Amino acid sequence: MAQQDNPYLTITLTGKAPVKIKKDDWPVLASANEKEYDNQYEFQANRTANFKLTVRQHEDGRCIVYGVHSYDSHYEGEHGRDVRGGELLDKESDIPDAIAKVAAELESRMPDGAQWSTGYWPRLAHECTADLPAVEL
Repeated sequence: MAQQDNPYLTITLTGKAPVKIKKDDWPVLASANEKEYDNQYEFQANRTANFKLTVRQHEDGRCIVYGVHSYDSHYEGEHGRDVRGGELLDKESDIPDAIAKVAAELESRMPDGAQWSTGYWPRLAHECTADLPAVEL
């Protein structure tokens, strides 16, 4: 089965055991992402970095806010990295606050001085929050 055909998704939570969800039961409510690479085209890149924040919501109102950063290098002696974290929220929780918290947590775990390591998460938190459904007044 191809990865995109897998109906389940395992999400890493910060300080807790990962959770496994059925994607159809937890649709994406909001997301923001960024991709960087060191060449004109991604397929030519020696280094790639991906940053993604996602909010999924169950029909019962619970939400999962999670982020993933992956960095890959094809240079000898350089290592990739994978930084993940997230929160499971009850239906009364403040989603924008959780987005900011997850982004800050991931930003704090990025390696100092490494290429494409800092500065992305605050902007992604803003973009993900802006992607939430509008509140009707």
